[in-house]
Amino acid sequence: MLSSIRHIAGLVVLFIITSPAHAHFIFVSIGPFAEGGRFAEVYFSAEAEAGDPHFVEKIKHTQLWFQTKPGKFQPLEVHPATDRLRAMLPGGKAHSVVGFCQYGVVRRNVPFLLRYYPKAVSGSPDVLNHLKPFPKIAFEITATFEQQQISFRALRNGKPVKTTTFFTIDSNLQNEQLFTDPSGETTWTPPGAGRYSIYTSQVLPQSGESGGKHYTEIREFATLAFHWPMVDESSDNEAVTLFEEAIQARAQWNEFPGFRADITTIINGDTFHGSTTVSASGSTQSDMGASRAESWVNSQLQSIALHRGARDTNNSTPVRLRFADQDKEHPLGRLLTVSGGQFASSYRIRDKQILIVNRALAKQNLTIRVLANELNPERRFLPQVYTVQYWDHLTGATSRCETVQNRWKRVGNWDLPADQIVTVATPEGLETRQFTLKHHELLSP
Repeated sequence: MLSSIRHIAGLVVLFIITSPAHAHFIFVSIGPFAEGGRFAEVYFSAEAEAGDPHFVEKIKHTQLWFQTKPGKFQPLEVHPATDRLRAMLPGGKAHSVVGFCQYGVVRRNVPFLLRYYPKAVSGSPDVLNHLKPFPKIAFEITATFEQQQISFRALRNGKPVKTTTFFTIDSNLQNEQLFTDPSGETTWTPPGAGRYSIYTSQVLPQSGESGGKHYTEIREFATLAFHWPMVDESSDNEAVTLFEEAIQARAQWNEFPGFRADITTIINGDTFHGSTTVSASGSTQSDMGASRAESWVNSQLQSIALHRGARDTNNSTPVRLRFADQDKEHPLGRLLTVSGGQFASSYRIRDKQILIVNRALAKQNLTIRVLANELNPERRFLPQVYTVQYWDHLTGATSRCETVQNRWKRVGNWDLPADQIVTVATPEGLETRQFTLKHHELLSP
C-alpha cells in the first residue's frame, strides 16, 4: 500500500482503505505564525491534497482539543473554510492538538465504521514531554522527544497497545515501518530536518449501527504530525538575503538633521492647529493646545521616524530568519519567520518589498499589510497605503482595523511626511484622524 500513497507535503496522513483508486486522507497540522496568528487546520481529500471543498461537509463535525499545560485540555472552535477546517491556537511555547472524527459507515468488502484520531504537536520538547494523553480519546499516539530520537506509543483507552506497527512518512515520501517492543514502545531517529507524520491503525471486531447503517467492524486510525527538529532556530541565508534586500530598498533618512513644520490635526471633526518638531534622533514635540491631539501626532511621527531611520549595519544584531513553509506562489510572497526571539514574528516579501508584518502581542495578534508603495527619486520605496489588523489571541476575532494613507514631501535629500489619514474600524464604529504638515524647515545639523 505504501508504494501507492500520494503525498501531502509536511502534513499528517490517515489511510482509510487500502485501494489507492479510492483512497481518502485526513490530517491535522499546526501551521506557522502568520496572518491572524497560528492555526490548526484539518484537511480531507480524495486526492490527498487540500483544495476540494466537497469533502469539508463530510468532516465539518470534527472535534479538536488543545493542550499547552499538562492535563489542561480546552476545546478549539472549529470553523469550516473553503477547502479545510480551521481553529485558532492561543500563544504558547508548545502545543498539542488532538482530534476525533467519526466519518460514518463505509462499505467495501464488508461494511465498517470509520473513525479518525488525528494529532499534531509543535514546540519545545521540555514542555511537550510533560503533556498528557487526552482521556476522552479512545486511540492516540504519544511521543517522547529527545535530542536525536523519538519514542512512540499507541494508547487504547489510556493503556499501551502491546503489539502494533507504526509507519512514518517524510516530505519526500520516504517510509519506514516501526515495530514495538513487548511494552508497546518503539524508538525512531528522523533522518533529517523536515515535516514528518506517523500513523497506526486498529480493526475492532464489533458490529453495530450508525446513522441508520449496519456495520460488522470498526476501523480506527491514529496519527501524529510534527516538524523536526522540534525547536528550529536555524537561519536560512536565502531568507536573510531576501529580508536584507527589502530593508535596503526602503527610503531612509540618512544623516537626518530633523525638521519642524506647521501642523493641522483633525480628530473626529475637531480641528487643532500648531507646530511640531522631529529631532535628528526621532523624538517629537508638538504644540497644539490639546493633549489628545499632541499625544496622537507625537506617536504617529515617532513611528514614521523609526521606520525611516537609517539602519546602522555596524551595530545592528544580525537577523536570523528562515522560510516558514514551502509555499513559493503566495500572492504576497514567501513567509519568513524570525528564529528565536521573545515574540512570534513573521514577514512576507515580494519584489524587494515587505508586504506583510505579523506580530504576537500580549493578548492580540497584529498584521500590517502594505497595499501600495511609491518610489522616491532614488527609487527607494515609501509607504502610501497600508492596513493594521488586530485579532484576539484566543478567539481569532478581529478587534480593530486601521487603514493608513501617507503623502510625502521632498525637502533637501529627505522624504518628509506631508499628510496622513488614519481610519480606525472597531465594533464601536469608525473613527477618522488626519494631520497635515506645511512649511517644513530642516533643523541645523
